[in-house]
Amino acid sequence: MDLEDTLLMMPGPVPVAPRVLRAMSKPMINHRSAEFAGIYTDCREILSSVFQTKNNIFLLSGSGTAGMEAAVGSVAGSGDKVIAIENGKFGERFKDLAARYAEVVPLVFEWGLPIDLEMVKEKLEEGAKAITLVHNETSTGILNPASEIGKLAKKHDALFIMDGVTSLGGDDVKVDEWGVDIAIVGSQKCLAAPPGLAVVSVSEKAFEAMKSVSKKPYYNDLMAYKKSGDKPRPETPYTPAIPLFYALQEALHIVKEEGMEARIKRHRILSEAIRAAVAEMKIEMFPQLNEYSHYSNTISAMKAPEGIDGEDIKNDMKKRGVIIAGGQERLKSKIFRIGCMGNITARDVLSTIQQLEIVLNKRGYIESLGAGTEAATRVIDRV
Repeated sequence: MDLEDTLLMMPGPVPVAPRVLRAMSKPMINHRSAEFAGIYTDCREILSSVFQTKNNIFLLSGSGTAGMEAAVGSVAGSGDKVIAIENGKFGERFKDLAARYAEVVPLVFEWGLPIDLEMVKEKLEEGAKAITLVHNETSTGILNPASEIGKLAKKHDALFIMDGVTSLGGDDVKVDEWGVDIAIVGSQKCLAAPPGLAVVSVSEKAFEAMKSVSKKPYYNDLMAYKKSGDKPRPETPYTPAIPLFYALQEALHIVKEEGMEARIKRHRILSEAIRAAVAEMKIEMFPQLNEYSHYSNTISAMKAPEGIDGEDIKNDMKKRGVIIAGGQERLKSKIFRIGCMGNITARDVLSTIQQLEIVLNKRGYIESLGAGTEAATRVIDRV
C-alpha cells in the first residue's frame, strides 16, 4: 500500500498537515539572521502558552530524548543524586540517561502500574538534587501524577524534571502551576510537526543549579542555549535544522488557530471514544490506575485478547492501511496501542476502529461488526 494512503495511528510520528510539509520547502536562510530570529521568537511565544509557563523556552535540533539528556546532564553531575521514577519504557530511559551523569536512585514500579506517592515521598526525604518523571508513559498508556510529584519535589527542595514529550500540546499540562523546573516535548507528537526537534522549558531554579555542574553535555548544554537565546537577536548555539523550524512554526500556528482548550478537548474526546469502542469489544485496557493516575489521552494501550498475539493485530492493521503500535520489550505481543495525538480527527478514529473490528472478526474474537464503531460514535456525537 502506498505510504500516502496509510493512516498513522501510533504514538508518534503523527500525520503532518500539508501546509506544514510545504513550509519545509522554503529556501534556506542564514541561521544568524533576523529572519531566523523571528521564527525562533514566534515559536517560543506560542510554546509558552502550550507549556503554560513564563520560564525560558529553547528549541534543540534533536529528538525528545535529546531534550531529556539536556535536562538531566545540565543540572546533575558526579555526586548528585537523581531519583528516577520508572513505570514504563521511557521512565527506564530517563533512569539510564541520568546514570550517565549522576548517582541514580531508581524508583521502579512494574510497567503499567501506578506510582506509589508514599514511596516517592520516602525517597525524597533521603535527599536528592532532582527527580525525573515521565508524565504520559506511552509504552503503557498511563498518565502519571505530575502535579502531586511537583508538590513533593518542592517540599523537599528537589528539581522536578518532567518528560512531557507526549502530553504537551495534547493534554492539560501546567508547567508553572505544577512546579516543573524542566519540561520537555518532542516535535513529532502532539504538536504534529516532523520528528527532529525537542523543546525544553527551564526555570530560574534549574539555571541556578547548573552553575555547580562542571561537566555538562556539550551539544545539549542548556546554559549555552540560554546564552544564545538571551541575545537581542535570539538564536541557537549551534546550527539549527532550519527546515524543521519552518515546519514547527507552521504546526504551532495550527495549534494557535485551534486554541489549546479546544485541542485538549478534542484529544480527550477521541481517546475516550477509543476506550469506549474497545470496551464494547470486551478488550481490557492495559494500565492499572489508582486515585492519582489516569488513562492517557494521547495513546490507548490495550491487552491483546486471549489467544491473539498483539504483534499479529499490529501487522493485520498495517495490511489494512492503519499503522498502530505493539508492545515494547517485555510487553511485546502482550499489548497493542492506538495513538490519538496531533491533528487526528473523529474520522481517523472511526476508520481505525472499523478496521480493528474487521481484524478481530477475521481472527475469530468478535462475531459481528459495528458495535465498537457505534460505541465510539456515541462518544463523539455527545459533543
